[in-house]
Amino acid sequence: MSELTRLGISINSDLLEKFDKILDEKGYVNRSEAFRDLIRNFIIETEWGSNEVAVGVLTIVYNHHIHELTEKLNNLQHQHTDLINSTLHVHLDHDNCLEAIVLRGKSSDIKNLAEKLIATKGVKHGKLTKTTTGKDI
Repeated sequence: MSELTRLGISINSDLLEKFDKILDEKGYVNRSEAFRDLIRNFIIETEWGSNEVAVGVLTIVYNHHIHELTEKLNNLQHQHTDLINSTLHVHLDHDNCLEAIVLRGKSSDIKNLAEKLIATKGVKHGKLTKTTTGKDI
């Protein structure tokens, strides 16, 4: 771990009060760890904009009874095995399934595949969580 550096910031008291309330609700023990998390998230968002190798987890919820939907989703995934590291299939109830798909590759490729899967007719909800390989933070 690198050496710690102290820094000071100026912030509006109302904004700081709201920030402190959220930190308390989330269980942060101090502001420093919260600021470190905010900075890490900022770095990750920036990395995603640079089209470097990134990681994402896509979750989709769909009704598996919809005609040919499962086959369409599987075909799209098979066309992109270079991006897919792992999938998890969960039966939510009699009709609905959730898939969690772990993706690794260029951020633009991950985003494009996620958008195609989410936009597939019959997918009820989809969300891509962007993250990092962790090597640069």
